[in-house]
Amino acid sequence: MSTISERFFLLQSHLEKNCKSKISKITGYVSFTMRKFLFSVLSIGPIPAHVAFIMDGNRRFAKRHTLLQDSIDPASGHRLGFRSLISTIQYCYEMGMKCVTVYAFSIDNFKRSPQEVQLLMDLMREKIEEMSAEDGVLKSLDVKINFWGNLELLTEPTRLSAKRAMDTTMHNKGPVLSVCVAYTSTDEITHAIEASVRDLKGKDQVEVSDLERNLYSASYAEPDIIIRTSGETRLSNFLLWQSDFTHLQNPKQLWPEFSLRHLVLAVLDYQLVYAYLKKRKEEIEKNK
Repeated sequence: MSTISERFFLLQSHLEKNCKSKISKITGYVSFTMRKFLFSVLSIGPIPAHVAFIMDGNRRFAKRHTLLQDSIDPASGHRLGFRSLISTIQYCYEMGMKCVTVYAFSIDNFKRSPQEVQLLMDLMREKIEEMSAEDGVLKSLDVKINFWGNLELLTEPTRLSAKRAMDTTMHNKGPVLSVCVAYTSTDEITHAIEASVRDLKGKDQVEVSDLERNLYSASYAEPDIIIRTSGETRLSNFLLWQSDFTHLQNPKQLWPEFSLRHLVLAVLDYQLVYAYLKKRKEEIEKNK
């Protein structure tokens, strides 16, 4: 009897698993189809080619939901934030955007406690490897990934994981994900000036074009939108050189709360001001 019961239990579990798998596939297909229709409607207006995110509010979200306690992993809010990142990347690329840039870790963040910095470095390495896995988002979307910043400041395991991810995806033909780590715009500009001075080669002075050629973002267009979640209105030393014609947005949602709805609203806001931004850029460039 026990054998029959065990077989019945296994059969029941197998049927339930298959049923859940089929429901999950159907739900995923319906969700994708609805997004495809929504994005086709949005594409009647201009779709930003490059969007950048300051992913603010992970720690506040964790505290609000009582996740951040002495006995609990203080990186829990960042783990939830990573889920929002993966979903947002997928939505951006489905919408037709070519580049997504995210501010993941500022140089100033190294001033936090050594324990928290180490936890965040470990989490970063874990998530880089997760994205780079055979079934990860980089492979599935054919994404090329960049890491912009002073990577020597990262822990060695994290730095090596970042380098492997860049090497593995450097020939990918899909969209581009640029992750700013150990980064500030001040440090980027300083790095660009130093590199320009080394490359003078007989010239009397460094030109603006020399500096721009040595920025981390040299091969990419300026972001059309910079979105900072949590309602903060500061750029916090992020892409200062590259954002002179960028539409800045500051939705009140904390980063783990950022969803498809908020991304769609951001694109609609951009479309409302697109003509004005384009006109201003043309006027300024004409008067140079």
